[in-house]
Amino acid sequence: MSERLKSIYDNIGLPRLIIVGFFLTILAAAAPLGLNVSSLMGDAIRRWAMYGILVLAMVPAVQSGIGLNFGISLGIVAGLLGATLAIELGIGNPWLSILFAMLVGLFIGSVFGIGYGMLLNKVKGSEMTVSTYVGFSVIAFMNMIWLSLPYKSGELIWPLGGQGMRTTISLESSFGGVFNNFMAFTIGDPVTGLSIPTGLILFFLLTCFLVGVFMKSKLGMAMSAAGSNPAFTKSSGINVDKMRILGTAVSTALASIGIITYAQSYGFLQLYNAPLMMGFHSVAAVLIGGASINKAKISHVIIGAFLFQGILAVALPVANKVLPEGNLSDVIRIIISNGIILYALSKTKGGSK
Repeated sequence: MSERLKSIYDNIGLPRLIIVGFFLTILAAAAPLGLNVSSLMGDAIRRWAMYGILVLAMVPAVQSGIGLNFGISLGIVAGLLGATLAIELGIGNPWLSILFAMLVGLFIGSVFGIGYGMLLNKVKGSEMTVSTYVGFSVIAFMNMIWLSLPYKSGELIWPLGGQGMRTTISLESSFGGVFNNFMAFTIGDPVTGLSIPTGLILFFLLTCFLVGVFMKSKLGMAMSAAGSNPAFTKSSGINVDKMRILGTAVSTALASIGIITYAQSYGFLQLYNAPLMMGFHSVAAVLIGGASINKAKISHVIIGAFLFQGILAVALPVANKVLPEGNLSDVIRIIISNGIILYALSKTKGGSK
């Protein structure tokens, strides 16, 4: 029995146990501080599902051998372009609007991903460094693009002759909350009870299922083989470089879906520098879920996304109660989130493979 417990302990790891313990501690502290635990858990569940697909985008990238994809900003940009185009065209039906946004985002994200994968094939061994640079650079480049796109919709551009796109764009009149509101219900009191965004959860889990099916397909297994043992895969007649490009394209395309899912839940599109750290958050989440730079599974995504977003959802209200004066609560939130990122990145041991 002791050997079995030791095996479980070794598989989970002390750092992950500490993170789980920290989450349970701050959650337990919420009730004595007068906070609504049901509301906090509902927020944690919502954040888990709305951010989960961005974390899921790490799986094909890691499995194909390019490692942790800090360059998912390319996919995020593709999703934002699809969403803004849907608003510009004034598609009235929210379901048609989000479907159009996702299809456009998938197409642009796949094209970006193919080009990005070709770049990574030329810098083998330095993928993480290059992907980090690409992730930051594309956001900086898009800051100029958002100022020059020829959109005319008053929902997108600054009013009274202002130049460029708004920093924050409301989705209330387009596809805001379409997944969250679908089959949603509340456990307990309608106001203070536990809210379950059923549609959002189902869409996240469906996407996880589809990615899982792809990873178990002949093509997905070839892609994983190319990542785990390139020499053997090449000797078997499989083009390793093409498999790496496939993994990058799927990862980037998933990120485009992920940002649209995130935005519809949040209720707004955030442009310019707002998505800058999303790649780091996604990397940190999948790592604390149990992934490594060489292996990532759907279970790592589900566990890691919940731990990372759950801590952020609960920590800030608790900090507001403990330190109600000034901006210390927000500072603590930043310290906590960056601390999780630092722990997660330390698991990479500085390598790219």
